[in-house]
Formats: sequence, structure tokens, C-alpha cells
Amino acid sequence: MSYNPFSLENKTVLVTGASSGIGQTIAIECSKIGGDIIITARNAERLQETADIMGAVKYAPIIADLTNSSDIDNLVEQVPELDGLVLCAGRALTAPVKQATPEKYLEVMNTNFFAQAELLRVLYKKKKLKKDSSVVIISSIGGLLLYEPGNVIYGASKAALNSFMKYAAKEYAIRPVRVNSICPGMIDTPMIHRGTFTDEQLQAYMANYPLKRFGKPEDIAYAAIYLLSDAASWMTGSSLIIDGGSTIKS
Repeated sequence: MSYNPFSLENKTVLVTGASSGIGQTIAIECSKIGGDIIITARNAERLQETADIMGAVKYAPIIADLTNSSDIDNLVEQVPELDGLVLCAGRALTAPVKQATPEKYLEVMNTNFFAQAELLRVLYKKKKLKKDSSVVIISSIGGLLLYEPGNVIYGASKAALNSFMKYAAKEYAIRPVRVNSICPGMIDTPMIHRGTFTDEQLQAYMANYPLKRFGKPEDIAYAAIYLLSDAASWMTGSSLIIDGGSTIKS
């Protein structure tokens, strides 16, 4: 095999939220480049679809609701020692600030922040993350620079993830475990076509992107592969913005 610093050969990687969208694509692309990928999500049928696309895999899919602490414990118990972890489970909820009640914040934060932070905490505590392993957190430019009206709850959850990432990177460097986040712009996944945005709104958003298109899940998957690979061995505590140039003016 020719030299490839981005190869995931002999690396075991757990991908959460692997039943659809970005998480599914990350799992598939990481598998293509040689990784032994463990996939988890809540929906058994859709998770099996991901496994079917991946083909022959070393590890069976693991059904888990990461907002449930017992599911987290069961997942951590089942996985072997990991070379990589991709935290990709997430959800959106549209509401302006005046309608952003504590209940709505908790609804999103439980999935987007608390579940991800707790899984990482337990994996680290149980020493399931190998020395020199890599953690990739899928966040959003909405948690860093771009603030679209109606996305305060989603943005707050992603901002919390970016802050958490830096503290984890600082504290886990002693092992060492690298922790970084990817902050995508608008990615063309089923999530943006569920009625949250009209076609006119999507076209208007797209016009603001210098590259005049939304991202593809593969755009984020390739960045995740880089961060998981040995090519990124000196990178930790960073938020990698991949947004088609949409934050250039911010």
C-alpha cells in the first residue's frame, strides 16, 4: 500500500449519530479509508442501513440513546479501546429569543451538549481512549461566528460544545488525547429539508456563500478523517471552520 498519512488503517473509531446525515457519511468514508468503525445511534433501522452501505464491518452497530445514562454506560462497556471518537449526534429547534424557554433549551442541550459531553467523560474515565487518540466534535459556525435569527437555542448548544472542546483538549493532553471540533456552515442533509426553511430561504442563504453552494456531508467527513489521522497529530483545541467562505465577512 502506498504511503498515506491520512490513512485510518489499524484505527478503531466510534461514530455517534451515524444513522443519517453527516454522521452517516463520516462513518462510511472513515470505513473506506481503512478504519474499523463502530457506529451508534437511536434508530435501529436507519443505523443498519449505514452498516449495509459500509459492507463487511468488524463491529456490529450499537443502538443507544445518548440522553440516557444507562445507554451510555452500556455503550462504553461494549466498545473496545478507541483510537478515535466522532461526536456527531445532534438536533435542531427553531425559535426566536422571545420564545426560547428553558424547556426548549433543555430539549436541545440534552442531545447536542450534555449527551456528547457525558459520553466523552465516561469514555475517558474508563480509559477507553488510547494514548494519542483523537476526538472530533461536530459543532457549527452558529456556535462561533454566524448568528441567524431563530437559531439561538441551536447556536447556544454548539457554542457550549466549542467551549467544552477547549477545556477537554487542555485537560486530556496529559494522556495525550487530542480534542478538536469541526464547525460546518449549511450542509445539504435531510435536516435542512424538513420544513424548517422554505426553498426561497435556502436559495437566499446559498447566495451568501462565496462558493455559491451548501456543503456536502463528504466535505465534513474528509475533515474528520484528517483530524482522526496521524496527519493531525499536533492539532488539538482547535475549531476547524468549513463553511464555503460564509463567515469571511463576520
